[in-house]
Amino acid sequence: MTAGAQEILILDAWHANAQAWERAVREGRIESRRLVTDQAILDAVLARSPRTAIDVGCGEGWLTRALAGKGVRVLGVDAVPALVEAARAKGGGEFRVLSYEDIASGALDLRADVVVCNFSLLGGSSVDALLAAVPDLLEPNGALIVQTLHPAMAGEPYADGWREGSWIGCGEGFGEAAPWYFRTLGSWVAVFAQAGLNLVQLVEPVHPDTGRPASVIFVAVARQAPSHQPG
Repeated sequence: MTAGAQEILILDAWHANAQAWERAVREGRIESRRLVTDQAILDAVLARSPRTAIDVGCGEGWLTRALAGKGVRVLGVDAVPALVEAARAKGGGEFRVLSYEDIASGALDLRADVVVCNFSLLGGSSVDALLAAVPDLLEPNGALIVQTLHPAMAGEPYADGWREGSWIGCGEGFGEAAPWYFRTLGSWVAVFAQAGLNLVQLVEPVHPDTGRPASVIFVAVARQAPSHQPG
């Protein structure tokens, strides 16, 4: 299967499973989120003391609402209309339907102190293009914050490539899972660099029961253009 076909399957799966996902999040079914990762991403964003944020791949909007509850003005965006509708129904922020391709092409004409992607960077080329657009979405001294599955916990082989997805641990009601593109730690660093972003912090939240990394959080800032001194 081509990379382009895999990218399409990601969106197809999320369109098909939007209602089941919204229910899983609302009912707190996912243990690692309850115990570790939800608080970890919230702490990482608030550590930047943002006034404004863009929640990319916001899903049903829990993080947007949580940040708004802390006084941050947040825009949540997602490519799945059913998830955006669920987010709007609960309120607590502004929500828009936008795909990563839309953002990469400049459709999101605003800047924020933080752009956050919480377990929402699943693709290959679509993610590369999205990240390349991030510097133009950041205010001066702004940061991109990404939480994703820790590469050390993803099994063999330890090499970039497409993997089969799974809804294990999310409860009932799910259909076909979305594929996802695995990246090594080195590849994550490289894709940030290619997008004009410098990695400034790496956090590895640990699961309290297993003692293993539950995720990895990357914090990156836009690379400053070198100043040219008159010669």
